Amino acid sequence: MKISRLFDRFFTGIAPEAAYARACHLLERGEHARGFAMLGQMARDGMPQAQFRVAQAYLDGTGTPLSISEGARWLRHAAEAGHAQSCFTLGVLMLLDIPCIDDPAAAVLPGSCGPDAAAPHDPVAATRWVGRAAEAGLVEAQALYGYLLANGPEEVRDDAAARHWSTIAAGAGCAQGYLGLGLARLETDTAAAISALRHAAQEGLGSACYVLGMLHESGRGGEVDLGAAARMYALAAEQDIRPACARYGMALLRGRGVARDIMRAETWLRRAGLRGDLEAALVVGDLHARGLAEMASDHEAVSWYRRAAMGGHADGCRMMALMCMAGRGIPAPDPHAAAHWLRQAAACGDDAALTDLAAILDRNAEHPAPDADARAGTEQRTLADGFARAARNGDPVGAFNYAKCLLDGFGRAPDPAQAARWMHEAARAGVVNAQYWYGRMLLRGQGVTADPAMARQWIDDAARSGMADAQVAAAQMRITGVGGTRDHAGALSLYHLAADQDHVDAMFSLGAMYGGGHEVPPDRRQAQQWFEKAAGRGNALAQLMMGRYLGRGLAGVTDIAAARNWLRRAQAQGVAQAGEELGRLPPMAPAAAEGMHAAT
Repeated sequence: MKISRLFDRFFTGIAPEAAYARACHLLERGEHARGFAMLGQMARDGMPQAQFRVAQAYLDGTGTPLSISEGARWLRHAAEAGHAQSCFTLGVLMLLDIPCIDDPAAAVLPGSCGPDAAAPHDPVAATRWVGRAAEAGLVEAQALYGYLLANGPEEVRDDAAARHWSTIAAGAGCAQGYLGLGLARLETDTAAAISALRHAAQEGLGSACYVLGMLHESGRGGEVDLGAAARMYALAAEQDIRPACARYGMALLRGRGVARDIMRAETWLRRAGLRGDLEAALVVGDLHARGLAEMASDHEAVSWYRRAAMGGHADGCRMMALMCMAGRGIPAPDPHAAAHWLRQAAACGDDAALTDLAAILDRNAEHPAPDADARAGTEQRTLADGFARAARNGDPVGAFNYAKCLLDGFGRAPDPAQAARWMHEAARAGVVNAQYWYGRMLLRGQGVTADPAMARQWIDDAARSGMADAQVAAAQMRITGVGGTRDHAGALSLYHLAADQDHVDAMFSLGAMYGGGHEVPPDRRQAQQWFEKAAGRGNALAQLMMGRYLGRGLAGVTDIAAARNWLRRAQAQGVAQAGEELGRLPPMAPAAAEGMHAAT
């Protein structure tokens, strides 16, 4: 050991370049501590390349404890001396926003750098350091500099300079240079941009494949080519480009440009979700919640929804609330946990979550937790106060929510007149729910003088905006002639719009209209189809109608067993006529009756 140390001193004492070569040789042989010690002396003596290698050692934790701040300090010393690789690495470090992960004893080399030499996240300064490396001729720096000038902070952007540096890097055969050139030219010369991106993709650059995939999918620069988009996304996903994993997963899920394959779709979406793609995590949760995943599990659904929710995804918070309300993936329904997630959804910008939260808190007030009476009442008042403040500050959604509080007596004494005032404010501002509710209040004379014609106008506004409940209400007003003329054809169209949104009452109403007695051509086969859709979703009257249709063969098909089944289901929901219809059916064969009795 003593001989080796003397050898190190010998090299240190003769020529700096020889000493540097000796230190690098030691590092390559795995003698990291000895190599680092020699480099440290040269770094303190001001050798830029030694300072760069010392910085690398600190950043990698090689021969010394890991220290981001010490690595940054030595990089700055070398960069300020004009060392191109140090300028580039320091710039990259400033871009990455790496948290300071330091060992308390990391500063092995004392007294060399002041406390201000660390590299905070600073994209503007990062661009300057990368620019210095680019001017020194470092090709990878030229490529990154071109990209930053095109896509970095507003104060450093320079499209002409971006094209210049990307062209230089591409001319040197740098794939990243072609990528930067392609991105820089996207807005001005799509054909040239695609050509440059293809060069980068042929070099195997995943980011270029991803951008080409987006261009093929959107049709920019040519026709939409979903097959080419899927192929590009697949290549990029194989290189772990996170958004490509998500897009390839969605292509597989929807069968867009590639054969539909839910199992492979889940694999890629999982990969994207695990790497922080919140939308992908939400979709994986949906696959499990809807039973589409290969091994669907409510527990898995909750874990993925929670991942999205914890990342600040409002829909993830809302889905967590729904799972908690239904008791899916958790031991039992938990309205209080659901309220927590709705608060999170509201904090993430989902204004509609406040209304749902109000409904849950109202329900919790009827069935509170053992020690939650006072808390629930206080929370309702606090929520109502928040809605009131928002309404008075001109927030139309706040005005709608406050009106609902006043209408329902939530956190406030019921006040229909004030509710009508705020509901009108929100409706005038274009809040669709408020238009629908204000129309209902005008129809009933609730807090305002009844005005069916005006009610119909407001409900029509909400229906035109796509609200299914409003479409059903507008259709019913057209059938009855309330607030205007009768219009059965218009009602039929509105019911179809609502049924397309899975509105069960609209499905039943379509069955009734096609069944006859309305001013539209009867079509009993279509009527039975709509009754069956509504019956399958639990509509008791539709179940009664299915029993009638199948028992009497009204649409050309008679099925007594199925008719009896539908009528029994309607009877179980309290439909009195179902018993009468059952009595009209022919008696069951003895064997079938015995089988039913045994099953019962």
